[in-house]
Amino acid sequence: MSLSSIDRVLLLLLAGNLVAFVLFWLDKKAARNGDWRIPERTLLLATAFGALGGWMAQQILRHKTRKQPFATWLGLILCVYVLIFISAAAHFIWGRSGH
Repeated sequence: MSLSSIDRVLLLLLAGNLVAFVLFWLDKKAARNGDWRIPERTLLLATAFGALGGWMAQQILRHKTRKQPFATWLGLILCVYVLIFISAAAHFIWGRSGH
């Protein structure tokens, strides 16, 4: 069974979102325990590949919700991520008709 291109993209998106969520969770756990923390740059980079996972982790875990400029950067990355997703979906839906 081979995967179509869209299936591969969706699997990559799922993986990116899971990685982002897990990194936020690990950082929250480290913060509570006073352990070594994951750098904010790494969290934002993970969010670039899994914006929904990063945002969901931020909201569910209540982690870095007030930390600036981190929260602003995360919001901007999420907006770009959503715009790219909408654009890709529109292209997939309407761009295939050849118009």
